[in-house]
Amino acid sequence: MRRALRLAMRGLGRTWPNPTVGCVLVRDGHVVGEGRTADGGRPHAERVALDRAGSDARGAIAYVTLEPCSHYGRTPPCADALIAAGVVRVVTASHDPDPRVAGSGLARLRAAGIAVTTGVEAAAGDRINQGFFTRVTAGRPLVTLKLATTLDGRIAMANGASRWITGPAARAKGHVLRAIHDAVLIGSGTALADDPALTTRVAGFERRCPVRIVVDRRLRLNPDSRLAAGAAEGRLWVVTERSDGAAAARLRSLGVRLIAVPAEAEIADVFERLGALGLTRVLVEGGRGIATAVVSAGLVDRLEWFRNPSVLGDDGMAAIGPLGLTVLTDRPMFRWTDRRALGPDLWERYDAVRSAG
Repeated sequence: MRRALRLAMRGLGRTWPNPTVGCVLVRDGHVVGEGRTADGGRPHAERVALDRAGSDARGAIAYVTLEPCSHYGRTPPCADALIAAGVVRVVTASHDPDPRVAGSGLARLRAAGIAVTTGVEAAAGDRINQGFFTRVTAGRPLVTLKLATTLDGRIAMANGASRWITGPAARAKGHVLRAIHDAVLIGSGTALADDPALTTRVAGFERRCPVRIVVDRRLRLNPDSRLAAGAAEGRLWVVTERSDGAAAARLRSLGVRLIAVPAEAEIADVFERLGALGLTRVLVEGGRGIATAVVSAGLVDRLEWFRNPSVLGDDGMAAIGPLGLTVLTDRPMFRWTDRRALGPDLWERYDAVRSAG
């Protein structure tokens, strides 16, 4: 199962709107076939592994990180494929909450006389597909907020200067984070001030460029910006209230996709729209305005925090702006899950602590 989980991890950021799944087929103690869900979500991991195993799949045990599907979509049900191949046992990590599956895949296997074992390495399997699960159950993608700050939580000097607060190793880790998310999102302020490319520029991940999203309600993005200029080579979506007019036409001519939202749309509505478009994992990179908005709305599921051992003081720009809190118990809470030194910097990962109510 751990081998299957490693295969599934390779698909992070590459299989949306589908989950990323790994499958390993074992017969007589030997791996006879394995695979992961292909980029774009098809073919599914089980089909890839079965094709590689051929006739050796008969009598094998299938280790699958997610319950095999039981519905017809663009591909036939994987549960049926496993049955037809003569697999004698299926071991799964995670339950699939998709209403089209939700236990019916396992039921179909059992009805065919196949032994089923569930919940093996379930925590790891659930974490890998938390984005897919969030889209299915909450109607939005998993939201990861990335912050690069000083020890006192500042992201820039008062004049806006921020390059570079963290060092090369931390920035390389940030590029890897982009590669394992479906999309990277910024606000229009960051797009105008920094003119970022939002591509992945680290060895081994150069071709894994996520969808780049700018929340730009007034459609201020410069057609000559690095983002717009690179729209033809990499997907660029702009979420805006102004999807008509000359500015919109110019951006569309460059290959930009405009995602129209009404003027009254809240940031939660924006992420629901992104979920409806199939995104399962979105990395929010900045700046302060968009970071404050997602924290205030309770949308942040994971926090990736890079801290440099320096201080800027109270005249520096804080990573998070006012949240309007009046009761201490209302403050957003996070649980530390991992940390690592990256050169002089410290990287820490946190998961959101959700209220039971």
